Amino acid sequence: MGIPSPFSGRCCMLVCGVLAVFLGMFLQRSEAGCAKRGDSKCCTGRNNECYEYTRRRAVCYCDTYCQKTGDCCDDYQPVCQISAAIDCVVGSWGPWSECGSLCGVGSKERTRQVSVPPRNGGAPCPDLKQRRGCFGHNAVCNSAREVAKILPDSFKRNFKDPWRRPHMLMKEEKPSYCVYLRVKQASQPCRLGFWSTQLVRERAVCVECQGDAMGSRGRCDGEGLEGTRTFWTAASVPGCQGSWVRESSAEECRCPARSFIFV
Repeated sequence: MGIPSPFSGRCCMLVCGVLAVFLGMFLQRSEAGCAKRGDSKCCTGRNNECYEYTRRRAVCYCDTYCQKTGDCCDDYQPVCQISAAIDCVVGSWGPWSECGSLCGVGSKERTRQVSVPPRNGGAPCPDLKQRRGCFGHNAVCNSAREVAKILPDSFKRNFKDPWRRPHMLMKEEKPSYCVYLRVKQASQPCRLGFWSTQLVRERAVCVECQGDAMGSRGRCDGEGLEGTRTFWTAASVPGCQGSWVRESSAEECRCPARSFIFV
């Protein structure tokens, strides 16, 4: 038997040490994955920062979205213990709402509800509300577009038809009513008329609707809508016109002296 040389012993130790280091690195890489993330082993949703390395040093992910993209770490399922992703499920659309504008261009909308919320990185919910344009044409629209023609109360005609004609009797049977409005705008020519000088900005006025001024619907044209700006014109003063807002009305009433009437 030969005598072992010191050099051969050192070579053996060197080779064994290199093998141990290599095996240690290989084992560490082969065990890499979700289990190596420490406290944050897995993440919910789509989180690109929730990753680790495979034994081949390739990137793998530990978030729930990796089940859809197919790039989960090999130990994802046993480590995270998360069931498969569940996509969002929504119900059918509800009916469209009424047009937001009574008169003119507006919008309407409809909604739907979530039946099953998304879990574990499933597909998010689609839009739950839809909106589209519409054109409102309520019965009050025509009234809002009418322009009232007015005269001073000195033009009141409180007489009875001596011939008792049916169409005049119908007008006599209709009681007058009052409309209270607040002037919002009056043109310069209003200052030229004797009675139209009362039509100034922010002044409250009373306009009476008499039977002979009522149309087929039993109302005076241009009486306006409460809270809505409408327009008027002075019948005997050229160029005198403006706008006002109806504040209230009263049935079977008479406006005080120096007021106005619809014509």
